[in-house]
Amino acid sequence: MKRNRLSNRKRISADANELGRLAIGLAESGGKLEDMFWEKQLSELVDKLLQDSAEDDLNASLDRLFDSHAAAHDSLADIIESRAESCVLSHQGQEYDIQLFNVPLLAWSRFSIPACTIPKGTLQTLKVHLGSHVFSASAQLSLSNYLYSPDQLPRTFVDTWQLMRDLGGAALCNNELKLDVSSLPETNQFLSDTRYLIGAIAVPRGMPLFRWNESDNCTRETALKEWEKQGGPCLEPLLTGCAYQPLLADAYHAACRTADMASRPYSIRASVAFLQTTLGKPAEALRAVIGGFHDKQLEEYRISFGPRDSDTIFHGVIWPLLGAEDETADVAGEVETILRESGVKEVMVLHQQFPFEFCDDCGAPLYPNIEGDTVHAELPEQNNAPSQTLH
Repeated sequence: MKRNRLSNRKRISADANELGRLAIGLAESGGKLEDMFWEKQLSELVDKLLQDSAEDDLNASLDRLFDSHAAAHDSLADIIESRAESCVLSHQGQEYDIQLFNVPLLAWSRFSIPACTIPKGTLQTLKVHLGSHVFSASAQLSLSNYLYSPDQLPRTFVDTWQLMRDLGGAALCNNELKLDVSSLPETNQFLSDTRYLIGAIAVPRGMPLFRWNESDNCTRETALKEWEKQGGPCLEPLLTGCAYQPLLADAYHAACRTADMASRPYSIRASVAFLQTTLGKPAEALRAVIGGFHDKQLEEYRISFGPRDSDTIFHGVIWPLLGAEDETADVAGEVETILRESGVKEVMVLHQQFPFEFCDDCGAPLYPNIEGDTVHAELPEQNNAPSQTLH
């Protein structure tokens, strides 16, 4: 996925330099035919580097372009993502398009949100509903037997490519991929978080991938409603003690970005619901304070929650800037709207620039109070609920 990168001025390899040259050519192309010329060469080189596990070359070229040519950086990132999440495989004399997909689930709980192995029966039921409501009639489907946390997703383009190949091969053979969970990192626990079902589809070359690609007037909105209605209840045994919202399956990287965007308003609504339950008070008894936190530029907004009758901060939520968002976007206004829709009547937007800082002792983010200071978020001691940061 596209991401902010640190500057790297060191000498880079010939392959990394060539990636940059081809990406600049694509970014500066003036027509579709020339686009195809550059894309073919770029895709072939990216495929070679993924097969050779040359992650460093891919990242070195992205780093260099991030500093020198933003449009080329985005063009290269798009190609790398597409080659890492899709390919063409042959099976029994026929070519198939392989697409790695992701099904995000937004969840919150006063308890831990599971990241767990999915039982065989549940896995089969999820496959049936995804096949019926999300993917095309010609798609063969494989699901990983694990519900991933963000900490457990593939960390590199090469790792993503390898998972795509493994799951794609399983889809072609109508098998399931049993994940070695012992190799996965531990999950950081938050009150509001995202979980992911990951799988792959195999369709005959050039055939529709998703239901909304077929000619029966199905739309993404229709597919999502049916998936929520039919597939949503199947997830309940995996998310005991959680409130959750299924999102629509999509290509792997696109689904990750959708989940990142959707998790921001979800976490605010979850915060309000959590505090009402924990404190036994209505939403209108809360005050929310919004402040922008800067490093070299505006990085995120932090929203603190506390009682209207004091400057105590009970909880905090981070709203990171994503994509092209910057100081010119009315993010604070969007956050305020969501807070008011959630029942919070008193919302303060502080226009000072807060430093992008964390607690020196515990590393927790600090949140703005009504005085314009940054403080820890702490629930009252008499509450037994865990004091955790909401995403």
